[in-house]
Amino acid sequence: MIQLTATSDRGLNRAVLLFVLAMLAGCGVTNVVIDGSFPTPNINKIPVSVAVLYDDALREFAYMEYSETGQEEFNIESGLSHVQLFNAVLPAMFDRVIVVESIDDAQSQGVDAVFAPAIEEFQLALPAKTKLEVYEVWIKYNMRLLTAEGDYIADWVLTSYGKTPTQTFLSTEAAINEAAVVALRDLASSFSLSFAQVPEVRDWLGSL
Repeated sequence: MIQLTATSDRGLNRAVLLFVLAMLAGCGVTNVVIDGSFPTPNINKIPVSVAVLYDDALREFAYMEYSETGQEEFNIESGLSHVQLFNAVLPAMFDRVIVVESIDDAQSQGVDAVFAPAIEEFQLALPAKTKLEVYEVWIKYNMRLLTAEGDYIADWVLTSYGKTPTQTFLSTEAAINEAAVVALRDLASSFSLSFAQVPEVRDWLGSL
């Protein structure tokens, strides 16, 4: 017969506590902050002055991926990376680019237009769920171009896509980050090359 003492009780309680804490840690959400470099496109500049308005929804954008059981699995914070992307691309596209906090600020700066990008949708595909050997990211954007007074010029949708093979990275977090960075670079390319071809933008440029 084994007799438990107060000391052994404390040891057992400590072991149970450590087990519970380990289980809770294993079930916690993993934060992934998207970080990457974004090259400047080599294109001809459009001779206009543009103010850029990043609202809080874009600056603080985050996407939560849930497990198949409905638990929070990955919290993907990508707002800062979107700001960095546009800050790299826009000065290569236009003669003058300034970042403003409001439409009123843009009007006081005497710009030709205000660019206000927004993220409409973010999707993540994990190999464990798709049974494919790649991590995939899709991002859907609403591109908005306004006058300095805040009136409509153009409003169009762009989507971007990025993927990375599972064998490239040792961790899921690194693979998610790379897939998102590839998607952002895809956006940089498509946005810079297609901007002047958007019908409303083309008409606006022709009226200047």
